[in-house]
Amino acid sequence: MAVANPFKKLFKRKPTSDEKQRRIAAALEPAPITAPAPELFQQPPAKTRQVTNRLPRFQTSASDHLDPRRGNRMAQFRVKVRNAFTPSQPVSDPRMFAGRQDVLTHMIRAIEDQRLHLVIYGERGIGKTSLLHTLADAAREARYIVVYWSCGAASNFDETFRAAAAEIPLLFHSGFAPTTTEAETGSTLANLLPTSRISPRMFGELCAKLTGTRVLIILDEFDRSDSAEFRRDVAELIKIASDRAVRVNLIIAGVAADLSELVQHIPSIRRNILAFRVPLMSAEEITELVDMGERAAGITFDRQARNLVVTTARGSPHIASLLCHHAALAALEENRTVVQPSDLAVSIEQALIELRDRIPASVQALVDNLRKKGAGRHLATLAATSMQCGGDFTATMFEEAGATPAEAAACKRIVDELAAQGELIKVRHEDEERHYTFLEDGVPPYLWLLCMHEQLNAPQAAPDRVASVG
Repeated sequence: MAVANPFKKLFKRKPTSDEKQRRIAAALEPAPITAPAPELFQQPPAKTRQVTNRLPRFQTSASDHLDPRRGNRMAQFRVKVRNAFTPSQPVSDPRMFAGRQDVLTHMIRAIEDQRLHLVIYGERGIGKTSLLHTLADAAREARYIVVYWSCGAASNFDETFRAAAAEIPLLFHSGFAPTTTEAETGSTLANLLPTSRISPRMFGELCAKLTGTRVLIILDEFDRSDSAEFRRDVAELIKIASDRAVRVNLIIAGVAADLSELVQHIPSIRRNILAFRVPLMSAEEITELVDMGERAAGITFDRQARNLVVTTARGSPHIASLLCHHAALAALEENRTVVQPSDLAVSIEQALIELRDRIPASVQALVDNLRKKGAGRHLATLAATSMQCGGDFTATMFEEAGATPAEAAACKRIVDELAAQGELIKVRHEDEERHYTFLEDGVPPYLWLLCMHEQLNAPQAAPDRVASVG
């Protein structure tokens, strides 16, 4: 029995051998699959979700290059924002250094004209390290040898100044001509030091032989050292360097304002030191910080957002940079390059999370309990006064910071109670006046941002009319 030809209906005439082969192949070829319209699905099938639900990935490489497979226009702005606003790092690019022109000029003149050693202090986040980096860049431009050392709890004189000697080329030692073998092979002053522990006098006498250059030795975070011997040795070196007119200047930076411990053994070095507190930034300087970040990142802060940054920062470059960083990223998440007040509200929430995590749990609980008892506004006034006065404040400063007489009296009662209990606040007596300081330096900005967060989220709050406490 003949088998029916399945292709007979495809043709009106008998196909040739070649046509038959081509049409058989075409008939057997699977039809293209057309994807159904997206609106036909309420949600993708489980298998599809597993394929598309990939883990988050870095958008830039370790060399800070954008991954073209994952990047987009907003990702490019994110890269610029990260470089424009760096709240977790000091400013290292002189082009991004905002304000502080008068302070920097004062420091340079003290070193250059008076040959003084500097002690600068201020609360954390006030910009001391950024100031030191900018000063170091200016000194290097003037051909100074700059040695930067970040102190730690275990810092000692031998380790610190042996490292400093290793940064000073031997060719600047008066006892070695530039053409000597030692100078030509790149030896340093460290090669002249003994293997035994070095003393301030030994290092000072060695530096007294320097010629043809000047040296800045920067000791940052000096207050972190637990060693009284280290502080005493540094004071001794300042005395020797000043008496011998050594071509070396020391710059000491830290939080503590009291220099008595540094000079208690050698009071006469006070005339060789210029000490000053790094001040808060003015509103104009904070605005300059925002302007520079805008230009670097290619984004814009609208008027209300800019005013909120200035009001909330209260002169702190760290807080200003932190808020700008998070607000700019919040805007980019919404595919915008214009930062609005709503983005500042998001940035304050993010900053509060970060600041709270840096505060001990016991302090968090104490703050929460005080706020539940209705002391939130008074705590904000304490915080604002502390930030405005550089961490150390007195009861008379509450009204100077803008508190009403009634509120100032309430704040005085609360701060004395906390000091008596040894909670949150410590007190010291100076010139028959009580001076207060927060036990944790992260608490004042946290309390202040809590206040701003509440004001921004209050019913019918106008961002450009948010009243500052204090």
